[in-house]
Amino acid sequence: MDILDGIAPVADRYDGFVLDLWGVVHDGKRPYPGVPEALAALKSRGKRVVFLTNAPRRAWYVERMLDRMGLDRALYDGIISSGEVAWRMLKAKDHPWFARLGPRAFHIGPERDLSVAEDGAAELVPDAAQADFLLNTGPDPDRGAHSAEAYRPALEAAARHGLPMLCVNPDRFVMVGEDRVICAGALADLYKPMLAPDGRRAAGTASGRGGVERAPEDLIFEVGKPDPAVYDPVLELLGMSDRRRVLAIGDSPHTDLAGAQAAGLDALWALTGLAQHAHGDNPSADLLQAVARAEGVEPIAAVKALRW
Repeated sequence: MDILDGIAPVADRYDGFVLDLWGVVHDGKRPYPGVPEALAALKSRGKRVVFLTNAPRRAWYVERMLDRMGLDRALYDGIISSGEVAWRMLKAKDHPWFARLGPRAFHIGPERDLSVAEDGAAELVPDAAQADFLLNTGPDPDRGAHSAEAYRPALEAAARHGLPMLCVNPDRFVMVGEDRVICAGALADLYKPMLAPDGRRAAGTASGRGGVERAPEDLIFEVGKPDPAVYDPVLELLGMSDRRRVLAIGDSPHTDLAGAQAAGLDALWALTGLAQHAHGDNPSADLLQAVARAEGVEPIAAVKALRW
């Protein structure tokens, strides 16, 4: 696998760029060195840039977070987040999984993620016994972000009532500075066997309770990469229909690269964020090729960082 120093060698092959945020554009606290300059170089060449993130909060919230990091809005053309897509699906109720949901949600996650439920998308209730579904946006400050086990009692309470889970971030982990923390996907992994200790659990009404059996995987809906459906609103923001002219850049083979591949986009593997944590500062081309092969993805190359 080729390892590029920056994106300049491939930039002219594409008109649109889909960039992951955590681990590619920033480290959870500040933009990586060279990122603003790389984005400025793309924009100066007339390229379109959209951020696609599995963040479990709406796009307006993510935009304000980038403002606080000092990233100029002129450097990108829009944001699509898992939280934004989940909010739209909760509002529309036109997807079969969402059409079955009642309005009341038992929330696991921090208060900052509640934009997902705003404008009547969901009615939050304090007890799983009152809920129609479990809204999982990830760890909260009280229980911490390093072990899913701290959330077991709340998940068990939801499982006792057969609540379907809306997981608004398929990531299992993300890097915040030098710290690897869990995401909503890690809670989904813990929840799934609770729903089916004997392989299946009764669930079929709008609330997830009832007499119609559904497999446990049908009770958990994950919104975000690697689901190729989340790339449709990204392409709308890019204003592009030719997917051959769009490049996705991400640090996770499991979500970023697999999602881009499923959506028919070329992908470039950023060796920052989770990739750096897993493989170090200077992984060999052979190692990266082996990891990509094991994940079933074929990026066009790897890049040391999002820089020009």
